[in-house]
Amino acid sequence: MTAVAVSEPPLVGLTRRPTGAARPTATARRQLPGGPESGADADRLKAMARSANDQLEGRIAHDIIRWAADSFGGTFCVTSSMQDLVLADIAASVAPGVDVVFLDTGYHFAETLGTRNAVVATMDVRVVEARPTQTVAEQDATLGARLHDRNPELCCQLRKVAPLSRMLAGYDAYATGVRRVESSTRALTPVVRFDAANRVIKLAPLASWTDDDVTDYVREHGVLSNPLLEEGYPSIGCIPCTSRVTDGEDVRSGRWAGRSKIECGLHR
Repeated sequence: MTAVAVSEPPLVGLTRRPTGAARPTATARRQLPGGPESGADADRLKAMARSANDQLEGRIAHDIIRWAADSFGGTFCVTSSMQDLVLADIAASVAPGVDVVFLDTGYHFAETLGTRNAVVATMDVRVVEARPTQTVAEQDATLGARLHDRNPELCCQLRKVAPLSRMLAGYDAYATGVRRVESSTRALTPVVRFDAANRVIKLAPLASWTDDDVTDYVREHGVLSNPLLEEGYPSIGCIPCTSRVTDGEDVRSGRWAGRSKIECGLHR
């Protein structure tokens, strides 16, 4: 089974086979149908987001994802950086076969790509890859080498923000793993909001989770995690912009170390 790029439709379903179960058929791996709110216009989505945020604040992550899956069906997805798969695991338990969008920037660690491959092989989700319009080599030829050093904002825009925006054109709602404790810029993250830039509903089902909550869930449920988490990388991004963090340092201090930049632009 393989993951698919945004430029290579049709999408291919990727399914986990439970122990002792027969291999799933092609029909069992079809794309999920849309929900009753699929295709809602921006005004409707804005109103839904306001109402849902009031109702879902303080609810468990499973309930938040269930609301989105029930409302949007196959036009709901979750995003994953392939750091830990807590969000994807919860989503798979609520909506088996859910799309998991992975931004393949061209700069990922081998361990990150290995984690993606493990998700493809073992989880009851459908991995969909969003890629930039240019490869790293093509970008280097156009804009010069090491754009990430000279203009990291533009590099993130080209290799993360724009590909996700193109991908989200096919969805009405998506969930991210953003948590309030991760940084000051995320401290006020709502559980549900309208993403005006992409004109979709954006959910943060894990917004209220602490680091211990994540660790406990991973251990209790045996969730896949990127091995770099055990090697001093508590926040994993692209190779040129990610470094190890020493004990006691802020978990995101290894991202764009030495710069004022602390976000890639995905979570404005």
